[in-house]
Amino acid sequence: MTKSVTSDVSHEVLAIRGGRPVIPAGPPTWPIPDEDVRAALEAAYADGSWGRYHGPHCERLAAQLAQMHGVEHVLLCSSGTVAVELALRGLNVGAGDEVILAAYDFGGNFRAIEAVGARPVLVDIHPRTWCMDESQIGDAVSATTRAIIVSHLHGGIASMKSICELAARHNLAVVEDACQSPGAIAGDRMAGAWGDVSVLSFGGSKLLTAGRGGAVITKHADVHQRVKIFCERGNHAFPLSELQAAVLPPQIDKLAKRNEKRRENVERLHRACSDLPALVPILLDPVESHPVYYKHAWLYEADRCGGHSRDTLIAALQAEGVKVDAGFRGFTRRPLRLCRKIGTLRSSQHAAEATVLLHHPVLLETAESMQRVADALRKVVAALV
Repeated sequence: MTKSVTSDVSHEVLAIRGGRPVIPAGPPTWPIPDEDVRAALEAAYADGSWGRYHGPHCERLAAQLAQMHGVEHVLLCSSGTVAVELALRGLNVGAGDEVILAAYDFGGNFRAIEAVGARPVLVDIHPRTWCMDESQIGDAVSATTRAIIVSHLHGGIASMKSICELAARHNLAVVEDACQSPGAIAGDRMAGAWGDVSVLSFGGSKLLTAGRGGAVITKHADVHQRVKIFCERGNHAFPLSELQAAVLPPQIDKLAKRNEKRRENVERLHRACSDLPALVPILLDPVESHPVYYKHAWLYEADRCGGHSRDTLIAALQAEGVKVDAGFRGFTRRPLRLCRKIGTLRSSQHAAEATVLLHHPVLLETAESMQRVADALRKVVAALV
């Protein structure tokens, strides 16, 4: 592949300072128009299934997800956040137990551990993959450790084979959080197919969206049964509706093709911005992983950009029409009364302070659109250096 030719916008006035934005129309919205989703909504209205407790859509979606991940048991629920708690409950994790978690992760995962009465044990991430550093798991294990929650974040793919082997040696269960990575390949299988229990999210910003919703996926019948029992309060207490379930199969059918386009556009972006030392992209091994991009991540090195803060960079890029935000706050500053910490957690702290995330809708746009994103990045960095 040839290197992308960039436009010369380096001398233009930043939009945040009154100049013309590189992308005047702003970022694309999500979800995108989809006639198959429209047809599914209209069909659910026509047959009345949209307003029922029980209908064909949840059953069909659960079967599709089970086949996709090579498991027998799928329980649909109200969010990916509650799915993590349900996964822990299905594994009988509770009061007095410990659960290993990366110190840079989604805040709901820390809260899910607390919700079941367990204690988080924080380990560091790899410095450029945003995923759990498996080499720290052994040091984190204690007599009360019961499980590991491991997430695939920002296009990064966790080392699931190594993590699962370590977990087996220590008799620990693995909860695999694939909320950001539906359809990704981790090693020799799909993300979400490694864990004793895995979770998906169908939230309004996700690659598979129903506005809200999630799923608990497992190969273990006893885990599935415990989750079902916990959810049963006369009816399912944390349900996905039939209407929500109706819109997801058409999106799953297109997921692989859309993920491939996102990967191609990320590669274009990397080529166009390869000479911007202030923005360090995620590091991936293409042999061992096949990522997807719910968010695309950079580490922002402020000392290579005139010392300007991350907030300054983000505000300038947003004014140019690029949808970027800061990463997670992480847990490195949580007090020791709430968690146990392994080592310095230096990489997690750096990720919390320096991660810049590009939202995924633009990754389904044209090569020209990606060039405009690259132009905006170059324009802002040039102005701030």
